[in-house]
Amino acid sequence: MRTRRLDFADFYRESKDACLLSVLASVGDRDTAQDLVDEAFARAWASWRSVSRHPAPAAWVVHTALNANISRWRRLRREVSLPDPRTVAADHVGAADSSIDPRIVAALTQLPARQRQVVTLRLLLDLDTNRTAEVLGVSPSAVKAHLARGIATLRRDLTPEYQQEIRS
Repeated sequence: MRTRRLDFADFYRESKDACLLSVLASVGDRDTAQDLVDEAFARAWASWRSVSRHPAPAAWVVHTALNANISRWRRLRREVSLPDPRTVAADHVGAADSSIDPRIVAALTQLPARQRQVVTLRLLLDLDTNRTAEVLGVSPSAVKAHLARGIATLRRDLTPEYQQEIRS
């Protein structure tokens, strides 16, 4: 039991920020993302024996959190209209991980949901194309297409700002 706790504690410590940022980029609200990630990590702990053998446990956590968000959304859709994640301010989402420029996180929130999910899973969690496709339930070619479109949009949106910053 002690080894199980240490393994999970190490996993949690190493992956919590990346998981939170990935979910935050998808849902757009830091408090909601934190709740979803907390719930997903609780489920991971409860099933740690099988989750620890998963090829990408952090992806399992993100996938579980996103599924929990879908369930939450289905329960609440008739009661409350949810905010569009693209309207989240850069300073609000930038608090998730101080090592990532808030402008990049804000630009991520402007991407369509599937592109946002693919970009965060591929680049923030460093999953390969096939694992990302498996987590999202899409084909590898769809992952490649969404990644290409997402990166092109980010490059277009961020490059002029960074070029101007370099000139200053």
